[in-house]
Order: sequence, then structure tokens, then C-alpha cells
Amino acid sequence: MEIRSVHANGVEFAYLTVGEGPLALCLHGFPDTAHTWRHLMPALAGRGYRAVAPFMRGYAPTEIPADGAYEVAALVADVLALHEALGGGDDAVVIGHDWGAFPVYRTAGRFRRAVTLAVPPPGALGGGFLKYEQLKRSFYIFLFQTAMAEAAAADPGFIENLWRDWSPGYDPGEDLEFVRRSIGEPAHLRAAIGYYRAMLGTTPPSGRHPAVAPGVTGPVLYLHGTRDGCLGPELVEDALSHLPAGSRAEQVAGAGHFLHLERPADVNRLILDWLAPTP
Repeated sequence: MEIRSVHANGVEFAYLTVGEGPLALCLHGFPDTAHTWRHLMPALAGRGYRAVAPFMRGYAPTEIPADGAYEVAALVADVLALHEALGGGDDAVVIGHDWGAFPVYRTAGRFRRAVTLAVPPPGALGGGFLKYEQLKRSFYIFLFQTAMAEAAAADPGFIENLWRDWSPGYDPGEDLEFVRRSIGEPAHLRAAIGYYRAMLGTTPPSGRHPAVAPGVTGPVLYLHGTRDGCLGPELVEDALSHLPAGSRAEQVAGAGHFLHLERPADVNRLILDWLAPTP
């Protein structure tokens, strides 16, 4: 895979790429990097796609955005701008995991096919998010709203333990080294936390990006691990009812939150089958 850069939506994005053909845009989440797609991208290239995985705004080597915006509207604007800057046409597809899933739901209708992993569609969680067990899993979201956020997340064991809790039994050693390079510096860590602060309104919307509708704009394949320690699988059993007609939802047995790294053969097969016919 090569690393390149492109200017889109006022941000200089670094990205990994492999293959030739229609654009397959792969969006990572937290605490992660574009390297999370290292199993899927060669498979996409083998099916005739140009797989592109940008480092999301604020994640080095992508620059920290000058506008300081991390709301979903900014992520949506990034995806649309990347689609254009990278020459994606009507045959482009988009895949998002964790934070990368948020803009996919809002832009699915602009792509031939769309896939989301580990974060369910808007409205699917309902009151389940406020149940005691899920609140325990989601403690970090509330911690990130406080003045202690950066000091806590900078502790070497903090992100490592998130990975181990979210994907039990998976060895994240290689991934953690990629994460250290990407958000190890205070300014980049602050940017990654900024997504969560914008999510709950601790940081108000920047107003620099057009507002986006909360619904899902097109059919989506949604994948979730049965051992996900970040969002319990019991919370997403009703996900399909919150997706447009033609969508599909699957749980991946034995996989946690980083299901595409834990069960790459299974996840790659599900994604490639959904993206068929091969362009």
C-alpha cells in the first residue's frame, strides 16, 4: 500500500491506497487509524477497486483542521469532498467503522454501495444506551467531556485497555503502535477527543459545515460483532428496522468491536458479497 495526500474540505488528508478501479473509500474510527483496513484493502483491490483509507481529520499524518470542527456535519463534508477530490463517480462505494460509520449513514445515497461496522444506524440504540451495563461500557464518552480527558487518555494503558475490553482476546499490539504514531501527540489526541465533545454538545457546532439530516440516506450493510465490548450486541438486534429498504444486518460470531481485524476472512466475504457485482 502507498501513502499519499489530498486536499479536501480545507484539510490536507493523508491516505493509504492500493489497487485500480472504482473508488472504495474506507473510514476508520477511534482509537484507530487507516491501517485498520490492512486486511480489507488488498481484498478490495483484488476485486477491481481502488481502495483508499484516509486518516480522519486530526489523526496524523492528516493535519489538524484549522476550523477545529469535529461534528458529524464536518465528517459528512469530508466524505463528500474526498469523493470528489479522489475522482469517485457513481460506481464508488464507502465503508465505515466506529466513527467512520457516522458519515456513511448520511452519505450512503451518494455511493453505489455502503457498509457500516460496529455503530448502529441513528435511532437503533433507543433507551438501551442508558442501561447500566451500557453506561459502564461508555464511561469514556462522559470522561471525554471533562477537563481530565486528555490526561486520562494520554496514560499508556488507557487506549490499550479500551482495545482489550472492546475486542476480548484480540492482540492489538500492532494496532496500538499505529495509534501511538497517529494520536500520541497532545494536539492530535485532543482532536480525537474532540469528536466526542462535539457529539454531546460540550463543544457547540462550528457552523462551518451544512447541517445534515439525521436519517440514513440509502441501503446499508451493517455488521456487528457478537462479543463487542464497546456496544453490546443486544442493543443492535433491532438495527435492520432502522435502515432503509434493501439494507442488511449481520452479526459476526466470535468477534468484538474491531471485527474486521479479528475475523477478516468472514468480514471481507460479507463486504465483498454486498459490493457485488464486481465493477
